[in-house]
Amino acid sequence: MNFDALIIGGGIHGSATAYHLANAGIKALVLEKDYVGRHASGVNAGGVRLLGRDLAEVPLSKEAMTRWQTLDQELDTDTGFRRRSLINIAIDDADMGKISSRINQLAELGYDHEVQINQQELRERLPHVAPNCVGGVVSEQDGYAIPYKATSAYRLAAERAGVVFHEGESVQSLRQIGDNWQVKTDKATYDAGILINCSGAWADKTAVLMGDNVPLSHSAPMLMITTRMPHFAGPVVGAISRQLSFKQFENGTVLIGGGAKGFADRDNNRTTLDYKKLALAAETTKTFFPIMKKAVINRMWAGLEAYMPDNLPVIGAGVNARNAYHAFGFSAHGFQLGPVVGDVITQLITTGKTSFDLNSFRIDRFERKVL
Repeated sequence: MNFDALIIGGGIHGSATAYHLANAGIKALVLEKDYVGRHASGVNAGGVRLLGRDLAEVPLSKEAMTRWQTLDQELDTDTGFRRRSLINIAIDDADMGKISSRINQLAELGYDHEVQINQQELRERLPHVAPNCVGGVVSEQDGYAIPYKATSAYRLAAERAGVVFHEGESVQSLRQIGDNWQVKTDKATYDAGILINCSGAWADKTAVLMGDNVPLSHSAPMLMITTRMPHFAGPVVGAISRQLSFKQFENGTVLIGGGAKGFADRDNNRTTLDYKKLALAAETTKTFFPIMKKAVINRMWAGLEAYMPDNLPVIGAGVNARNAYHAFGFSAHGFQLGPVVGDVITQLITTGKTSFDLNSFRIDRFERKVL
């Protein structure tokens, strides 16, 4: 079977890339070894966060944030997006100093989306915050979406535009013949002019088959959700110098993250929870919000996530093969970038360029330089 483009990986970036390619008139196939949204794209915290981004990511993240505001209408499906703002809390003057320094750094680059707030403003926005918290920083456009809904929304929009999705089909080998790619799976053989690696936690294996080596690691970030509680937090909440991250949904349940990692078994598609770390994350939440002492944890889980050494993703063309592209290694904060990365990859494929500076995201940025 022949396709213009073949995408390996059915997460949000693979599905969004398929959507944008189809809108550019490119016939695409998405191969997913499990099912669409099975891994990080379906089970992450759903953070739609511009606040605190690495400076290299800010231009992409700002464009993505603009698109999130109207994404439901664009895809004609509910992504679960809610604009609630995001506040990172400061617990002392040192934290407030970090906020001031960061805002000055952003201002020099022309950005004003992060705004410092004092203790009174913090308490007006979060009345149940602990009395020792002295202020924070807010990004008003931020919020959350429902990961599986958002990923499925891209898949459905892509399918309406003509994209074919094959689930439960694993790539066995890749071979470039002339300018085309031959892709063999456990079920069929495909020919495609363009190959795109959106393989998430397995992207280093795919990259090697495409001729590119990359120092990707993987882990299992954990989440837990409470039973319903009285509403006490409108904004999404984080902290400047603590592992704190939570959001309260419209039904009253509270999703608690914070970056604690469990145990990842990539070869067997499995994760195992680390209950000690989950308990510490729960304690941190109670420290910042005493009302959480009444919370009852209803469910806990972890997903497989890919990490790069500098926590920046790989976005762009391959370096050792023609007609090869990569979008992976989002290091637990790639969900928000979903609406823009697929479009950027499509721009590279159709025009050979993009208006975004992708130098920090090159796949070969860790290769040892020969003197």
